[in-house]
Amino acid sequence: MKCSYCNDAVVYSRRYSGEGLCARCFSNSIVRKTAKTISKYKMIRPHDRVAVAVSGGKDSLALLHVLRQISLNHSFSIHAITIDEGIPGYRDEALEIVRGFCKEMGVEHSVYSYQGLFGTTLEQSLELRNDESMSSCSICGILRRRAMDSGAKDVGADVIATGHNMDDFVQTFIINLLSGDTGRIGWMDPEPADKGTRRIKPFCEIYENEIVFYAFTNGLPFQSEECPHMNEGIRTEIRNFLNSLEKNHSGIKNNMYKSILRVSAAMQDKAGKKWRLCSTCGQECTGNVCAVCNTLLNLGMERP
Repeated sequence: MKCSYCNDAVVYSRRYSGEGLCARCFSNSIVRKTAKTISKYKMIRPHDRVAVAVSGGKDSLALLHVLRQISLNHSFSIHAITIDEGIPGYRDEALEIVRGFCKEMGVEHSVYSYQGLFGTTLEQSLELRNDESMSSCSICGILRRRAMDSGAKDVGADVIATGHNMDDFVQTFIINLLSGDTGRIGWMDPEPADKGTRRIKPFCEIYENEIVFYAFTNGLPFQSEECPHMNEGIRTEIRNFLNSLEKNHSGIKNNMYKSILRVSAAMQDKAGKKWRLCSTCGQECTGNVCAVCNTLLNLGMERP
């Protein structure tokens, strides 16, 4: 079977579009789709400095690889940032992989730790929580967001890019829906806010399995060990459920993604996107106190 765009052998069948792609055309399609998403939502502007959040996993390393290629023909620069949560025996492998990969590609790389920023590690912070309904992932996600903000400011970045893909996007929507946090749905659009350091998700219109295949096709190294806290929340169950639906109904994730954008736009039209300044840290947020400061205050932790 030949590639839909050249005479090379097919290595990947894109069921939702009916395309059969060789390794080269598949990789090029991921770069083109990412560039198209960036352009469509005005994620990166001329002469921007982009802080790429690189954890050492497949998504973040693939994003760094793709953005570097795009940056060669566009007027923006990239700087990789890795956050060290202080999870014993877990982050060391990733740090080694990211350092080597960034050196190989000639990309600047910086590491910021929870210990250095907040005066404690993730494991220590989990012992401080009084509310057991606060999962490890929710606490870690909030701290990582503030750590990335601090890192981006330190390297003079205008934009923070994360490797969240379409699967992550749809999963988050369902989590918000099931938890009753419907207010967040109005903020689920890919276009970055104009205030402060912009946050972008260039992979938001690409399936997770395509990013995995991109990583393997291009020989990208990535961390093999899974986070010891990854199965504490409901996200893994939702991921498995959506994968099962996609297997039997090709393209359903893409349809859900488009529906979420329409719902989010409708909510914005009705309520408007109103930014406020957090009374504690002064950062833009949707309430009087941002989620980061609220969590840090509850845990009695230092704020950077």
